[in-house]
Amino acid sequence: MRIGVLHGPNLNLLGTREPDVYGRATLEEINQRLRDEGADSGVEVVTFQSNSEGALVDEIQRLATSVDGFVINAAAYTHTSIAIRDSLVGVKRPFVEVHLSNVYARESFRHVSLLAPRAVGAIMGFGVESYVLALRALSAHLRAGGS
Repeated sequence: MRIGVLHGPNLNLLGTREPDVYGRATLEEINQRLRDEGADSGVEVVTFQSNSEGALVDEIQRLATSVDGFVINAAAYTHTSIAIRDSLVGVKRPFVEVHLSNVYARESFRHVSLLAPRAVGAIMGFGVESYVLALRALSAHLRAGGS
């Protein structure tokens, strides 16, 4: 099994960006944790981060032929990007939306996700563990024959 993990804008600043909201783990530490978690359960994890909406769409389309599903933290694009949603739906791979913080405990504009209605599920509010839980949940979904 192979799962793509996509990180959206400003997540390259993790570790220093608002650590009271996002924690102190860097993006590379999160990626390594996911690779380790995947290796322990027979899942290859490939990661990608971009601040550009178009680059994320391109990567979804590029990876679609080689992954079984996606874990995605689209960050601010969660609330604005029809293009990312359409790309995820168009490649016909299941995906789980993930956020480090609980978006419902934050500003009201963060309460609407364009991705969630088409996602297998959404996990948020547990910091780095949100990613780990999303990877586990998507792996279990795929093993159960979900698409």
